[in-house]
Amino acid sequence: MNFARDVVGAASPEQPALIELARDGSRHEHSFGTVAERSGKLAGHLAASGVGRGDVVMTLIGNRAEWVEAMVASFHLGAVALPCTEQLRAKDLRLRIAVAQPKVILADERNRAELEAAEPDCLVLTIPDERLYDESPPPFAELGPDDPCLITFTSGTAGEPKAVLHGQRYLTGQRLQAEHWLDAREGDLVWCTAASGWSKSARNVFIAPWLRGACALLHDARFDPAERLEIAARERVDILCMAPTEYRVIAKRATLSALPGVRGLVAAGEALNPEVLRAWEEATGVQIRDGYGQTETGQLTGMPLGAPARPGSMGLPLPGVSLRVDDGELVLDPETDPTFFLRYLEEDPPSGEWRTGDRVHADEDGFLYFEGRADDVIISAGYRIGPFEVESALVSHPAVAEAAVVAAPDDERGSVVRAVVVLRDGHAPSAALSAELQDHVKDQTAPYKYPRIVDFAAELPKTASGKVRRADLR
Repeated sequence: MNFARDVVGAASPEQPALIELARDGSRHEHSFGTVAERSGKLAGHLAASGVGRGDVVMTLIGNRAEWVEAMVASFHLGAVALPCTEQLRAKDLRLRIAVAQPKVILADERNRAELEAAEPDCLVLTIPDERLYDESPPPFAELGPDDPCLITFTSGTAGEPKAVLHGQRYLTGQRLQAEHWLDAREGDLVWCTAASGWSKSARNVFIAPWLRGACALLHDARFDPAERLEIAARERVDILCMAPTEYRVIAKRATLSALPGVRGLVAAGEALNPEVLRAWEEATGVQIRDGYGQTETGQLTGMPLGAPARPGSMGLPLPGVSLRVDDGELVLDPETDPTFFLRYLEEDPPSGEWRTGDRVHADEDGFLYFEGRADDVIISAGYRIGPFEVESALVSHPAVAEAAVVAAPDDERGSVVRAVVVLRDGHAPSAALSAELQDHVKDQTAPYKYPRIVDFAAELPKTASGKVRRADLR
């Protein structure tokens, strides 16, 4: 198998593959023939730069055609793509570089300063640069389902984020959710709004749509509620895939109206409020269908096509996927999941059942409802945030002696990050210090992780063994 050959190269050259909306307001259409040609030439340049089968190609590029071309070029060579979100800071990038050991990094010019601060010890290629398309396409790598193709990083629970390694089966396995949840069809325009670097982006921005003969929409800009609706209406998007927070914010801050052409609205990451579901259905005539998946597993559940959506439910297991609820925790039989990961880098492959760490319950018809993490990961606006990273950033500030991070409920984001901070001697709580700590975290790690609430305490509640009692803080 080879995704670049069997999907991109096998499509009609004139068939629309990408509609790209750039930051400068320009609009570009890319056919499968164009993507095949440019990704092939880029694969040639990467090969000439020493990239071979199994080597890691890291990208730090926004939602633009060059990112897609870099991904397809990596698949062409049998290299392992490591897409990174542009929100990462030097510390985050340094961790990913140390763990994944990329052979080459492809970075947007606007991210060059942050990347240089991470001090990569490999070749860095900057885009845009047409010189990257100056070589002839090399032969396609012949690949098996367990040959590696993709690395995505988790948030981490008790430590640093982990590198999840996926095999080639992850790419072809997206057909299941593309048909039974995303519902992409030939000739559709699919807009998955996730930024490059996230798990949902890796599978639903272009991979799942292309497997079904659909065209993908790329918008390289920050989220704006009114603009999001305007673009979806103007481009006549058929399938809109957004984070629950985006649905919530649009319902609250923008004027919802009918979206001509939209056939499907899907969400995943956290439960949607009934009032948000109702507002979207009343305005568009279409129900939002929720689903569930993990970085390690890919999509596992979805609200069935043609069935009325059940508020708060993440649907049923996708056809053939075996899930059960054991003592409140969702458990997967990995043999039934076509997109299950190979292993974490630097760890042995997982064995036996996969315990998701997510607490759920099922109704009498088997529909599943998410209740929360069994561990302490915070899910905010669809982002999974490990407390350890935020706590580490806070403690690096000279005023902070100790810090603990937990989730606090929020109407728009589901949850937000709340920090409880113990100050060093000589420092006093103040609004100014709260703002300073927030800015400090933004400088240390990705901005979406910063604590929107900062509380000060004389001490943290702890167990006899010295562990923080997060339940007490919550």
